[in-house]
Amino acid sequence: MTPARNLDVRIIEVIRLLQPGEVVSYGDVASDAGSPKAARHVGKVLAGASDLSWWRVVTSHGRLVPGSELEQARLLRAEGVVVEQGRVKVSLSGRFADR
Repeated sequence: MTPARNLDVRIIEVIRLLQPGEVVSYGDVASDAGSPKAARHVGKVLAGASDLSWWRVVTSHGRLVPGSELEQARLLRAEGVVVEQGRVKVSLSGRFADR
């Protein structure tokens, strides 16, 4: 397995472990996958995989995915996450749990 493919597998494993109401950043996923500087790569993996809970991953400032903000906000709110003005304010767990 190539190093890039191996990283993809680790990223997918991290995302699959996210629970409802848990919101993390692209950088959080990259770090948990063992490659802290691969935040952009996380976005590429999410863009190419329709079976992952992509809506639980946002920027480090809580900004939602451009062009998919309405759908992402709807999915997050259904899991109990507070979203205001295109950003995650409070999540049940993860990066935004203590805000």
